[in-house]
Amino acid sequence: MIYPKIALAQSVLQICKAKNIKNIIISPGSRNAPLTVGFTNDSFFTCYSVVDERVAGFFGLGMAQQTGEPVALLCTSGSALLNYYPAFAEAFYSQIPLIVLSADRPLDKIDIGDGQTIRQQNVFENHSLYNTNLTENASGKNDLELCKAIDFARVYKGPVHINIPFEEPLYDTVSEPSVEATITEHTPLNTNETTVFEEEIWRNSIKKLVIIGSQNPNILSEKTVEILINDPSIVVLTETTSNQHHETFISGIDTFITPFKEVDFKEFQPDLLITFGGMIVSKRIKAFLRKYQPKNHWHIDELRAYNTYNCLTKHFKEHPNSFFKKISTNYISSDYKNYYLKIWNERQQKHQIFLNQAPYSDFKVYAEILNQLPDNIQLQVANSSAIRYVQLFKNKPKTDVFCNRGTSGIDGSTSTAIGAAVANPKPTVLLTGDISFFYDANALWNNYIPKNFKIILVNNSGGGIFRILPGHQETETFNTFFETQHNRTAEYLAEMYGFTYHKALTINELTEIFPEFLNTNKQPQLIEIFTPEKINDIILKDYFKNLQ
Repeated sequence: MIYPKIALAQSVLQICKAKNIKNIIISPGSRNAPLTVGFTNDSFFTCYSVVDERVAGFFGLGMAQQTGEPVALLCTSGSALLNYYPAFAEAFYSQIPLIVLSADRPLDKIDIGDGQTIRQQNVFENHSLYNTNLTENASGKNDLELCKAIDFARVYKGPVHINIPFEEPLYDTVSEPSVEATITEHTPLNTNETTVFEEEIWRNSIKKLVIIGSQNPNILSEKTVEILINDPSIVVLTETTSNQHHETFISGIDTFITPFKEVDFKEFQPDLLITFGGMIVSKRIKAFLRKYQPKNHWHIDELRAYNTYNCLTKHFKEHPNSFFKKISTNYISSDYKNYYLKIWNERQQKHQIFLNQAPYSDFKVYAEILNQLPDNIQLQVANSSAIRYVQLFKNKPKTDVFCNRGTSGIDGSTSTAIGAAVANPKPTVLLTGDISFFYDANALWNNYIPKNFKIILVNNSGGGIFRILPGHQETETFNTFFETQHNRTAEYLAEMYGFTYHKALTINELTEIFPEFLNTNKQPQLIEIFTPEKINDIILKDYFKNLQ
């Protein structure tokens, strides 16, 4: 075995190993050399070299998203560290465990004019579960801080930052370690606090609205689902990222509520709102509940509760299955569920009529893609238009859907999808728009993309979502600074990075090419579907009008 000579690096390696941190994403550099030498010379660790730190951050986030286990990110000193911030913030809001190990110069080298030096200490403070700045020499205090930081990432599901100063020489090695780190077990705060269930509120609420946010598949027990299905006073709203399916769940929130008039909103206003899971895509449901607030809002989450609808009254710090065990199956009388399921069925009929008649557009293309995708895949969806269009169509129950909805940024969708594909043996498909794809093009610059990885790129020559938002005007300013019009294609990027490239300009071409795209696994595949630039917003607005 080869070990770094620097004792502090030896301690970091020993503690990471003892804490079972196996996946290490390394961005090459010099100041982090002691740890790079140590990680890459120990077969316990699986190391990945990802040059671009922003890409590396999201690559690690995708892996941790799938495994549920902390992934370590290792970088050199200076501005390299700052490039982790988008993924770090996403991990914070999506409750994904990440460990940033940033190599640094000793404190006396900061702010004296040396290259690759910035003030690294506590740089992620606003979005970090735990920050620690180690001292230069190995010590029991450093060991305690290392253990505590790693435990925080694992227990509280989020990112932590460990800043590690190294003095030169950086590359010297030894055959035996010179220190033995002290491994401590952090005693976590009680994450399962008992919250009193208010039976009277539950019994007196004849209109209960349950909204399930983004969550991993297979979270809910059969008992919980049975209650949600059978209680006539409960209406369940889900999104594709909820990964929860049943014919009595309303799976298209915007399709369902957009046609409502004021009298309909007042009638739909719940007595009790119950939420669990992560972030919600639909802006319309947020606006509705902020205006027509329930008497009570209970959020169920073992760790955190966001007051998304400005009416949170109680946070149940427990798993949803634990919460619903308290619910009696002697259901109260209510027509809340049946009335709105009837409306939902009417909406679905109108949806299908419009879809059958819709011209070639983003709307038509997303419908065709989702219809043709096979079962038993992992679907990673980019932000902006892509995730919003996906909400409008039924998703197959055997498809697992993920999206970076913590911060809802477009900056790392491809990188996250590739990291997720590496960590999960299921075939992975990324569904993305052109701006998101080109923004994260460096994601393709690594050696770990599985041969069965596929990218579906819907290219409408710009940020089409801005045409849907209020204030759209056909001006040079709008086209350049909001929509960012372009005429680029992904063909040469695909060739450079070893993807088989396909393209489609019509539904017939898409239907003809898609099976080959889906079934070819000798190398990664990319299909670029070109859609008209200037009619997508009109068709989408017409869609919602035709639901009324």
